[in-house]
Amino acid sequence: MRIGLALPQYDYSVPGHDPLTFDTIVEYALLAERVGFDSLWCSDHLFLDIAKYGGSDEPRGVFDPIVTLAALAREVPRVRLGTLVLLEALRPATVLAKHLASLDQVSGGRLDVGLGAGWYEPEYAAVGMSMPSPGVRLARLREAVEVVRGLLGGGPLSFEGKYHVAQDALNLPPAIQQPTPPVFVGGKGDRLLALAAELADGWNTCWVWTPENYAERLRVLGQACEAVDRDPATVWRSLGLYALVGEDQHDLERRYERMRDAYPPGVLGEVGLDEYRQGRLVGTVEQVQEQIATWDGLGVETLILGAGPLPFSVTSPDDVEILAETCCEALRGDSDG
Repeated sequence: MRIGLALPQYDYSVPGHDPLTFDTIVEYALLAERVGFDSLWCSDHLFLDIAKYGGSDEPRGVFDPIVTLAALAREVPRVRLGTLVLLEALRPATVLAKHLASLDQVSGGRLDVGLGAGWYEPEYAAVGMSMPSPGVRLARLREAVEVVRGLLGGGPLSFEGKYHVAQDALNLPPAIQQPTPPVFVGGKGDRLLALAAELADGWNTCWVWTPENYAERLRVLGQACEAVDRDPATVWRSLGLYALVGEDQHDLERRYERMRDAYPPGVLGEVGLDEYRQGRLVGTVEQVQEQIATWDGLGVETLILGAGPLPFSVTSPDDVEILAETCCEALRGDSDG
């Protein structure tokens, strides 16, 4: 198993850093690489509010993921860089493939590509587009996956879809990784899992999951793979989880109270630590290491951790440090065993 960090990239992401600066993103990227994370991840929105998470409906600023990861590629030379996930509707698939191949070149072949169907209606309106139905969004995503995977190797590619078209398209220089950078899709519904089984290299879901609920989704994924004669073990599984670790119970409680106080009151409100644990990677060092072993047993190949209570947020650098130390120790112990 490998461990990634969801980088802060929004104006809400780091307490006391609003608006967020690129220097702060760099600081956390350097920290994550130094303490042992294997990968760094950015999401894709034009802007985002946190009303869905109990906060304000005020749109908040965000750094573009492709530009941000390209800039970080020279700052952090070891870790892999990933998109979690790119919104299909914002870019023609042929243009997106060009951006991604260039990013793989700039990073020296360290790119992981996540694509998604989208869920945030205000940004559709912002680009003059009515938010499509779930079925149409998945159909659009299917075409985008085919075009992006077909062009990352350089092309030529001809593709005649309803939403995306390529006519003898070339993409030079191609991505460095051979055959191409892995392309996964993000979501959790049955039709999304069928798409992952049929066309993608992998599947991601996040940010609150119990092992029991995840195992049920794995059952559906297995059925989808069987339908297209694919070995489920060939579907790369990455999972995003909110995470918080304490050296002991007292330290865990201290860190939780600090996090709850640092974010808008509605985000955690009256939620206690015991409730917050549910579906998250939360506990003492020993408890979290046991949880990691459980996820490893379910075949999760990459855990992507959010070190705050909101997507792509970080409460404090020392939360990132103890997360890395705990996870690395757990994985060393697994390999020694």
